[in-house]
Amino acid sequence: MIDLHTHSTASDGSLAPTELVNYAKTKGIEVLALTDHDTIAGIAEGIEAARKAAIDFIPGVEISALWLIGTMHILGYYIDPDSELLHGTLEHLQKLRDERNHKIIEKLREHGVDITYEEVERVAGGQIGRLHISRILIEKGYASDVQSAFKKFLTNGAPTYIPKVRLEPPRAIKLIKDSGGIPVLAHPCTLGLDDFQDLKNLFVELKESGIEGIEAYYPDHSKELTEFCLEMARELKLLVTGGSDFHGSNKKHIDLGVGRGDLLIPDELAVGLKEYREKKSLTG
Repeated sequence: MIDLHTHSTASDGSLAPTELVNYAKTKGIEVLALTDHDTIAGIAEGIEAARKAAIDFIPGVEISALWLIGTMHILGYYIDPDSELLHGTLEHLQKLRDERNHKIIEKLREHGVDITYEEVERVAGGQIGRLHISRILIEKGYASDVQSAFKKFLTNGAPTYIPKVRLEPPRAIKLIKDSGGIPVLAHPCTLGLDDFQDLKNLFVELKESGIEGIEAYYPDHSKELTEFCLEMARELKLLVTGGSDFHGSNKKHIDLGVGRGDLLIPDELAVGLKEYREKKSLTG
């Protein structure tokens, strides 16, 4: 079993990197990629834990890209954890993210919501995101669950929503490549493009910008979308990846390696990814 899309407490997962690796061991996962949102803070711990657990570990990241229709994320595999360029850019994004969190809380207070930044810090225990803000909103009775908290306060169109600063897709792709990584388009289902021709046009555009793969296997993908992504990967000569997008208890319905229980991620995807990386390193 493999899983090429997971999150830890370094971003918005509920398990620390060591806990994630140890859980992967119990699940029979042999290849694991840690792809936290806009941070590589958990990579060093993940590498050490995977060494002890004898799991093939892929250092990764998931970068938020500017996309106005839906949501676009770019996965980066085999990034160099010591890349000064990557560290510097992600630290800048984290600073902007922190400023955004303060603005969201300020706006919530303006709308009569009794919430403080310190309360959110308490539940986060690390990097703060909208998920942690939603937990305080639920705790204080302003929402019944995460979905309603986002819909009412934290998503685009809500009165207290503050947009996130994101990199333009070509810049996100270049950042990953300049940091030694392999850029892959994450979960096309979140792009907001229902027409396959529109998706194809985007895939072609991203290929021209340097994208090297598509995440075809994903819990929220229909059979038709998965097959379309596989077809596009063949046509455009792109890598295929897959992952559960595991967040631990923060996404209780998604389990490591299997998603909702019916996700089958072919293990040859990890082999192909590793061989592609080795080929790239040989050709420079």
